[in-house]
Amino acid sequence: MKPIKVLLADDHAIVRMGLASLLGTQSDIDVVGEAEDGEDAVRKTLKLRPDVVIMDLMMPKMDGFDATAEIHRQFPDTKIMILTSYGASDGIAHALSAGATGALMKSTEFSEFVAAIRTIAAGGRVIAPEIARQLAEDPPVPDLTSRQTEILHCITRGLTNADIAKSLGIREDSVKEHVNAIFAKLGAANRSEAVAITFRKHLLKL
Repeated sequence: MKPIKVLLADDHAIVRMGLASLLGTQSDIDVVGEAEDGEDAVRKTLKLRPDVVIMDLMMPKMDGFDATAEIHRQFPDTKIMILTSYGASDGIAHALSAGATGALMKSTEFSEFVAAIRTIAAGGRVIAPEIARQLAEDPPVPDLTSRQTEILHCITRGLTNADIAKSLGIREDSVKEHVNAIFAKLGAANRSEAVAITFRKHLLKL
């Protein structure tokens, strides 16, 4: 039986080195490569064709969400498992909807991590209990439109509706409608709550 080919994608070299060393003790798992950012993960997947990509979420150049979506689009047979210390439900939900079939926290026991790799490689799905619980308790925010995202970015910068209207070249009453729609999607009562939710859930790439 051929070993499971694994690609490690994380922007911290010490994390990659540690995982590679630990996985090297498993006779049925072969770490075929490492990637330091999302773009590198996509390139290495093309070159190495791993069975499983272990994907961090927060990486430079291309984050783990976009890299997951791109790898799933180009190589649908490659399985992707999110391994993260970043626990916002929106980010993990985004990655799962983009094509990841597993999600574990970096605090996961090594034995559980290895078992998850084997399960995912075999076509299964693994979601850590704490992540599943968080997804249930803190549902992800519905997708914002590109205009709403633009306006939310302005809100986090402290701009008023009048400022936003002037900056974007649109009517102030239109801005107000968008702001109300944003508040409804976020479940926020005001600008302060909207900003707090935005940062807590990492809704913007700031």
